[in-house]
Amino acid sequence: MSLSTAQRYAWSLAQTLMTCVVLVHTSDGYAVMTDADYDGDPSLIVHVYDPF
Repeated sequence: MSLSTAQRYAWSLAQTLMTCVVLVHTSDGYAVMTDADYDGDPSLIVHVYDPF
């Protein structure tokens, strides 16, 4: 997923779920998931989206 698509998706997901969402850099591009589900390397986090 491209960075711009991942950023829009992350913000939309954070607002919809009303939970913190992380945008992480992976070998395949970028990924979005809730911060509770992410247990990888913290240095790969690009941004944390907090809907509050």
